[in-house]
Amino acid sequence: MKPSHERKEHLSNSPLITHTQRSQKPDHLSDLGYTILRNKQDVSRFQIVVEIAKHQPAIRQREIAELLGVTPQSISGYMQDLLAQKHIVATGRGRYELTREGVEWLLANAEQLEGYARHIRQNIIHQVTIWTALAAENLRQGDAVGVYMKDGLLYAGKNEQPAMGVVISDARAKNDVGVTRLAGIITHSEGVIRVCKIPRVQRGGSRNIKYDVLRGVVEAGDIVGAVGIEASVALVNIDRVPDLYYGSQEGVIEAALHGLNSVIVLTDDVFTDFLKRAEDARLTYEIFDLIVS
Repeated sequence: MKPSHERKEHLSNSPLITHTQRSQKPDHLSDLGYTILRNKQDVSRFQIVVEIAKHQPAIRQREIAELLGVTPQSISGYMQDLLAQKHIVATGRGRYELTREGVEWLLANAEQLEGYARHIRQNIIHQVTIWTALAAENLRQGDAVGVYMKDGLLYAGKNEQPAMGVVISDARAKNDVGVTRLAGIITHSEGVIRVCKIPRVQRGGSRNIKYDVLRGVVEAGDIVGAVGIEASVALVNIDRVPDLYYGSQEGVIEAALHGLNSVIVLTDDVFTDFLKRAEDARLTYEIFDLIVS
């Protein structure tokens, strides 16, 4: 279960603008991913949007129905709903395309479904799975071990922990080891993402950044990611090669989910989209506006 957070705002002269958290929901069942699985109509609309996205630039209603194994009449109402919601648009000759709103709706639901699947894997069926951990010391088959998180990785050692399991085969220290019959709760705190906003090149790029602030923020991060050449250059200018460049947005979110404090330096054109990703992952973040005014 994720730790609860309160919404906080920092009002000061510091470059830290705000520390935002989503409003809390009563439980997992209020999340969008659970809602879509509990609502048959939403599931049908989701499947239709997936097929339209898969067969862009345009697809007919009859073709969508064939792909879903149903009649065109059976999805007519759903198509009208999606048109009214502006998730799809008719392009003529009975063909449909996905709109920007439709893409955002599809991505939001896909991300929530992915979170639901992760919840099932990690919290529901873990008792019948084998967990992979790093051996904190030499271990032998059948040893009872405590399982815990450290530096973003799962470890198994002979010291007692809130989560205990049994080793499935011999393993040397610092090697991978399988652990089964896991019982208890793995103590885990998520990391904080520090989001550094910098300007695109047409607004000054790496030449228009508060480097003294950037250096201080980066020093506190376990993982540092860069989005855009401007961000990469800015980090090199303070003698810090980014840990992540390609896929850095997903990488820093995964790092934070595993307990590492992350820093991401990104240009202002992708800033808002990343904040939405962090909020969807229910993570705490801090914003640093590094653009020289």
